[in-house]
Amino acid sequence: MASRNERARRDRAARRQTELEKIRRKYVPGDSFSSGSPPSAPSPASARPPPAARRQDNQIVRHGFPHQPTALAFDPVQKLLAIGTKTGSLRLLGRPGVDIHVRHDGDPAVLQIAFLVNEGALVTACTDDTLNMWNIRQKIPEVVHTLKFQRERTTCISLPLQSKWLYVGTEKGNVHIVNIESFVVSGYIINWNKAIELSRKNHPGPVTCLVDNPVDSNKLLIGFETGLLVLWDLRTKAADVRWQSAEPLRSVCWLSDGKQFMSSHADGSLCTWSVKTPQRPVATQFPHAKTRENGQQEPCKAIQKVSWLSTRAGEPYVIFTGGLGHDTAGRTPSVTVMHGRTTTVLEMEHNVVDFIALVDTPYPSEFQDPYGIVVLLQNDLVVVDLTSPGYPCFENPYPMDLHGSTVTSCTYLADCPGDLVPALYSVGTAKQNRTGFSEKEWPITGGTWGTGGNSYPEVVITGHADGSVKFWDATAVSFQVLYKLKVSRVLERQRRSQDGDTEDQLAVQQVVLCPESRQLAVAGASYVIHFRFSRNEKNAEVPCLEIPIVYETYGDSDRDPPSGDPAVTVRPADTIAGVNGKKAELSLPVRCRSGPIRRPPGFHPELVCITPAVNGEPPGVISSVAVNSAYGLLAYGNESGLVIVDTVQRTCLLNLGTPDLYGPADPYQRAPRSPKQRAEEADLGRSPDSEQINGLCLSPTAGKQGGVGSVSPRGRDVQRSRSQERLDTQQTASRSSSLSSLENISSEAIVCLQFADTFVNKSESSTCPCLLVGTSLGSTLIVQVALPRSADRATQAVSVAPTGSIFRLNGAMQCIALLDCSGARIPAAAETWRDGNKERTRTPSRPTVSSCGSLSEAGGGDGQLLVLVSDKQARVLATPSHSCLCKLQITETSFVVRAEIISLKDSVCLVCYLANGRLNSYSLPSLRPLMEVEFLPLSDLRMARTFCISNHGHGLYLCSPSEIQKFTISSEFCTQLQDMVGELFLACDMPELPQQGFLKGLFGGGVRSLDREELFGETSGKASRSVAKLLTGPTAQAEQLQARVSSTGGDVGRARQAMIERGQKLSKLEDRTEQLMADADNFSSTAHQLMMRYKDKKWYQL
Repeated sequence: MASRNERARRDRAARRQTELEKIRRKYVPGDSFSSGSPPSAPSPASARPPPAARRQDNQIVRHGFPHQPTALAFDPVQKLLAIGTKTGSLRLLGRPGVDIHVRHDGDPAVLQIAFLVNEGALVTACTDDTLNMWNIRQKIPEVVHTLKFQRERTTCISLPLQSKWLYVGTEKGNVHIVNIESFVVSGYIINWNKAIELSRKNHPGPVTCLVDNPVDSNKLLIGFETGLLVLWDLRTKAADVRWQSAEPLRSVCWLSDGKQFMSSHADGSLCTWSVKTPQRPVATQFPHAKTRENGQQEPCKAIQKVSWLSTRAGEPYVIFTGGLGHDTAGRTPSVTVMHGRTTTVLEMEHNVVDFIALVDTPYPSEFQDPYGIVVLLQNDLVVVDLTSPGYPCFENPYPMDLHGSTVTSCTYLADCPGDLVPALYSVGTAKQNRTGFSEKEWPITGGTWGTGGNSYPEVVITGHADGSVKFWDATAVSFQVLYKLKVSRVLERQRRSQDGDTEDQLAVQQVVLCPESRQLAVAGASYVIHFRFSRNEKNAEVPCLEIPIVYETYGDSDRDPPSGDPAVTVRPADTIAGVNGKKAELSLPVRCRSGPIRRPPGFHPELVCITPAVNGEPPGVISSVAVNSAYGLLAYGNESGLVIVDTVQRTCLLNLGTPDLYGPADPYQRAPRSPKQRAEEADLGRSPDSEQINGLCLSPTAGKQGGVGSVSPRGRDVQRSRSQERLDTQQTASRSSSLSSLENISSEAIVCLQFADTFVNKSESSTCPCLLVGTSLGSTLIVQVALPRSADRATQAVSVAPTGSIFRLNGAMQCIALLDCSGARIPAAAETWRDGNKERTRTPSRPTVSSCGSLSEAGGGDGQLLVLVSDKQARVLATPSHSCLCKLQITETSFVVRAEIISLKDSVCLVCYLANGRLNSYSLPSLRPLMEVEFLPLSDLRMARTFCISNHGHGLYLCSPSEIQKFTISSEFCTQLQDMVGELFLACDMPELPQQGFLKGLFGGGVRSLDREELFGETSGKASRSVAKLLTGPTAQAEQLQARVSSTGGDVGRARQAMIERGQKLSKLEDRTEQLMADADNFSSTAHQLMMRYKDKKWYQL
C-alpha cells in the first residue's frame, strides 16, 4: 500500500510539472527556428510582443542649449544653476560634466524657479498654474508635490531663506502662502482690496514682485503691475507704507540694509525708494536717456529687471537689463553695470531673458560683493566676471554652441577606434588659444561626476548650414567638442541670391566617416569633398572635378535623338542640347578656391566634386554618399543618377542616369522627356501636375526658396534632382514603388550606397569588390568594381560597370548589409590609417556572433547573406543563389524613417524607427521581433534628418533646434546609467551668519526674525478647497500605491484561491482514483477466491 501511495505522489508531481511546462510555453514563447527549416518572419501584428513585455524608451542625457528659455535660478551654496524653458523642460547645471534634464508633465512653460538654498530641492511655477516641488538629492530629480491653483492664475513666487512658507502672487492681485513641506495652502491671505488705499478706485493689477525685507522678515514688499508698491506687515495684517509710481512696474530689489529699495519701470527709469518717505521716490534716473535738440528726453525701452547689490567697499552695484533708447541703431540687447561713477554697457548677441548676480553669501542682509553675472539669453548662456578689469566673460565649458549655425545633418558612431578621439582632440580643442576670456575658473562648480563610464568611445558629427562640421566626444553621458572643420576654407559662395540667403549654398547635407582610415566625405546640395586626416600641416591646391548628373530621355515619335536611335537614351550633360540646339550652359553653384590652401593639422581636403547647374536650372540635391578607403573610391548620387570617383587617381569613373543602371532589365517604363526647346514651345501656362509637386522638396535651410526649384510644365524639361528630405521622398517613393512596370516613372533617386565584397550574380563562385546601389523605388542594383593590383593602383585605371543584378522591395531603400553564414556582419574593407612613415596599430574588432547560426544549411551552403531594408519591408537573401530566406512586412500604414543594422549584446539586429512613433527591433538573420517601443511620433523634418542609431543600441536625434537627445534600447546600459550620471546635491553646512555688533543689537538695527509658523500655521485656519488642489504628493502616492497593492493582492489572492481549488479537485480526483483502484483490487481478489472455490467442483455440485 505504501508503494502504491508513493507511485501516486510521483504521478501527481509529474502532472503538475506538465501543466507548468504548458503555461511556460504559452506565455514565454521560444525561438522555434531550427537548422532544418528556415523561418518566415511573422507579420508585425501577429509577432507583436504582449503589452506587458513592452518598454518605454530610455532617455540617457540631453545636450545643447535649452530651447526657448524662460526662467533662471542659482543656489549660492550648492553652486547649481537651473534653467526653465517654454516647453516645460528643466535643466540643472553644475560643474562641467554635470548636466541633468527633467521635464514637467504636460509640458507647461516655466514662469519662475526658486531654490531651497542648500536643502536639495527647488520649486517651479508654471503657466498651467501649478507649483512643483522637485527633489534634487537623487541623481534623477523627481516631482515630490504638485499644487494646482484653480480659481486664480499664478504670476510670481518668492521663497525667503530657510523658510518653509512660499509666497505666491496671482493675476487677481492676491497673495497666497503655501507650506512647502506639505504643499498645503495656508488660511492666511493678502487680498488686493486690503493692500490698496480705501480711496483707490481701480484695480492695482496682477502681482509682479514679492520681496522679503532682508532685515525684517515681518515686512513683505508687494509690487503690482500698475506701479503700486505696498510694504505689508504680516503680524498686523495691514499695509505699513504705500508708494505709487507713474509708470508700470517691472521689478523691485532691496538693498541689504532693508531701508531702501529700487524699482525698474516700463519707461526705462530706475526709482529709489525709502521706507521713511512714502510720498515720492528719493531719486529717479534714466540711465540711457538722451536729450534731443528740442530739449525733450527721448523715450527708452523698459528696464525688465534690476539688482541692487551692496559691497564692503561702500559703492554698490546696480545691474539691469534694457533701458536703451528706442532710436538706438540695431537695438542691441544689453546688460548695464553701474558701479560708482562708471557705467558699463555689456552688449549681447541675443535678447536677454533673465540674469542673476553671483554672490558667495546666501543671506540677503549681508554685503553681497558680487563676483559675476549669469545672463540667460534667448540662444546662449553668458557668465560675466565682475572682478576682472573690463568685465570679460568666462569661457563656457558646456556644449551650448551646438546651434551656432543650424544643424542640418547628424552622424553617430559608437564603438569607434580608441585612438580616434585623442587624435581629433590633439588637432582641435587642444590647440585652440581663445583670447578675450576671463583667466579665472568657471564659477558654477556644484555637483560631482559619476563613477561609471563606457569601455568604448562614441563620436557625434554634426553638419551645419554655414558649411561647418563639428566632431563631438559623446562617450557615456559627456558631450565635448573635439574638432571643427569649415567647408568655406575650400569652397566659396557665388553671388548673393535674390532672397539674401547664401548659407544654403554650403549647407552640409551628409557626412560619412571611415573611422579605420580616417577618411571623410562631406556632401552639400551640389558638392562632395573628400578629406584625409593628417597630423602635419600642408600647403597645396585642391583638385576639383565638375561632374553634372543630368540625363535626357527622348520618347517623342516626331523628334529623334541626335544619334538617330529612336530608343530611349541617356547622355552626359555636356552633350545635351540647350535652347535652339545650342550646347548646354553649365554654371557652378559654388566654386573651389584657387591656389594653394593652407591645411592645418586635421582633415585635409583631397578632392572636390561639384555638380554644376545646366542652363540655369539648379542641380539636384545629393541624396546619398559612400566612401571606401580600401578601394580608393567615392560614390554619390541624386535623383538623376550615380557618380563613382577614383580618389587615388582623382578621376570620374562612372556618371550614369538611374535608368541606365538597369540596362535592358529596366522594369519601369520611363516618362518621355523632350529637350528644353520643345518644352518651351509647349503650353507655357499649364501648371505642374501632382507628381511634379510631390517630387519637389527644398533643402533643410531653404524654407523660403519656393520658386528656385520649380518644375517645367508637363515635366518635359531635363530631369534633375529635387529632393533630399527623406520624409517627403519616402512618402512619394512609397506610392511610386507599387507602380507596375507598365506605368511611367518620372524620377528614381539614389538613396542608399554600400561598398562590399560580394557575389555579382548567381554564376559566381567567389566574391569581388562591388557597389550596392539602393533607389527610391525599392530597387537594389550591383555595380562591379575591377581593381588593379596594389602596386599598379596609382597608374592603372579602375573599371566599373553595372551587372544587371536587381533586387526589388516595396518602398524606398533604407539600408543594405552583408552577413556571413553564422549571422555575423561583414564589415566593409578599409585600409589602415598612416601618417607619413608611422602606421596606426589597432586590435582587430571581435566578430559579432549571431544567435542563429544555421542558415548556411538552409541556404544550401551559400557564403553570404544579403540584408535589404526599405521603408516598408525587410528581406534576407542567400548569395550567390539569390534565394529569399526570410522576409518581413515592417509596416503597411506608416513608413520607416530610419533603419540601421547594429551590433548589440554579441549579436546583430535590425532597428527601425517608424513615422507613427514606434521603435522596432528584429533579430538577424531570422527577422523575428525582439522589441516594440512607443517612442516618439515624427513631428518635423528636423527629427527625421538627424535621427541616428548606432552599435550597442544607442541613438540620438535633434529634439529641438539647439538640443540633442541621446537614448538607448539596451537594458544593460540602463542599469549602468545610474553610475554614469553625476550627483547634483552634496551635503555641506550653511555659511555662518556673521554676528551683529553690540550697538546694532541694542538699538534694534539687526536682523529681526519672524515666527511664520505661528502666523501661517493652523492658527490661521484652512484655505478653501476651491483655491488649490494637491495633485501629487506623499498622501496621493501612498493612496495610489495602496490601490495598486490592493489590486495586485486581489489578483494574487484570486490566483491563489483558484490554485487551491484546482489542487483540491486534483486531490479529490486522486482519492477517487485510488478508491477505484482499491475497489478493483478487491473485486479481483474476490473473483479469484470465488474462482478457486468452485474450480474443481462439477456442475451438479454447485
